[in-house]
Amino acid sequence: MTSEPIEQWRILRTAVPGPASQALQARKLAAVSAGVSTGLPAYVERGAGGILVDADGNQLIDFGSGIAVTSVGNGAPRVVQAVQRQIAELTHTCFMVNPYEAYVAVCEQLNDLTPGDHDKRSALFNSGAEAVENAVKVARHVTGKNAIVAFDHAYHGRTNLTLAMTAKNMPYKHRFGPFANELYRVPMAYPYRWPGGPQHCADEAFGYITDQIHAQIGEENCAAVIIEPIQGEGGFIVPPRGFLPALAQWCREHDILFVADEVQSGFCRTGDWFACDDEGVIPDLVTTAKGIAGGMPLSGLTGRAELMDSIHPGGLGGTYGGNPVSCVAALASIETMRELDLAARAREIETILRAGLDKLAAAYPQVGEIRGRGAMIAMELVADPETKAPAAALTTAVNKACHAQGLVTLTCGTLGNVFRFLPPLTIGDDLLHEGLDILADAFAASV
Repeated sequence: MTSEPIEQWRILRTAVPGPASQALQARKLAAVSAGVSTGLPAYVERGAGGILVDADGNQLIDFGSGIAVTSVGNGAPRVVQAVQRQIAELTHTCFMVNPYEAYVAVCEQLNDLTPGDHDKRSALFNSGAEAVENAVKVARHVTGKNAIVAFDHAYHGRTNLTLAMTAKNMPYKHRFGPFANELYRVPMAYPYRWPGGPQHCADEAFGYITDQIHAQIGEENCAAVIIEPIQGEGGFIVPPRGFLPALAQWCREHDILFVADEVQSGFCRTGDWFACDDEGVIPDLVTTAKGIAGGMPLSGLTGRAELMDSIHPGGLGGTYGGNPVSCVAALASIETMRELDLAARAREIETILRAGLDKLAAAYPQVGEIRGRGAMIAMELVADPETKAPAAALTTAVNKACHAQGLVTLTCGTLGNVFRFLPPLTIGDDLLHEGLDILADAFAASV
């Protein structure tokens, strides 16, 4: 049976969360580990476009996309049709036991879409963390070296290995160690907080970082440098222009693999198919997940053919990796992105978001910086624009006020003071404007 279409406007029938959601939250507290938290316990039953419908019938504006996952929107028609057909025909065999075409087709698409026109190979997994772990495996296997370099403010996952590369302690790393070794962290090129000022960040950060790798690790011991072209959980930090190309070139000169973690920034999110495309950076390995499959669990690792083919048979894989239902969802999502030109739509969304956020910045000195690209935009809040002391409490208060008015917003940042805006790329302009109005009201009530 087909559900009724969801009208694309906000409706508040009860407080948020309402009675039905509160009852479900009580069941959650009795059944689910306290370690699994919920930012806004309004239990969602349906979704489409830029709207989520909760158990009380409230229609919430979605500025989060399930953390950049439902880029084509919940219930995208091509995705729904593909999943319905596939689940009736084949749900699982494990590609390593009995293969199927959809897995191959997704790898073909990844090889074609990721940066660079060189010969590539791909492998599929379940989550971004799995893709990153396998990137580390490939890098170490190919180079015969052990050291992996990551960056301050990085987020690469929640497994033991990826937590060692993830920068933020609470809630991700606290008391979960010891972590995997031979993983090193260097400062991020963070223009807003670079000691020498944003105008010097590109050159100074590159020089300092490469000096640190040389002195503390040694290029001859370094298998890979892994970086998010635009950092996600760490605060949507955008490195200054020129930094990524210089770093990639330095890696090539020293036989170090350059790995781009595009889990959050990939698949049209930043106004290009991948964030690396903005400066023509071509990584050796690329990790993908989140927006790839319209909400179905899937991730990928794509790399130069000679790297990916150097792994012995059976060295990559997993029971559920590249599940056929997730694969057809990915193919349908990619087709939707092409048909609707969602990369261009992301740039339109940026124009609307920045206009609204610029008004906030003009009115409130607590808005320290607005940054990002496409539909991956952030606002960093500070208590003092001179000292740039983080305003974590204000960030939390504004977030709660948005939630109460039916706007699903997300915060992030190592310092807990960054709003991140990740609306579905299919959201309408009216919802974007209304969401920005709600944000402005929440800000005025919280300052």
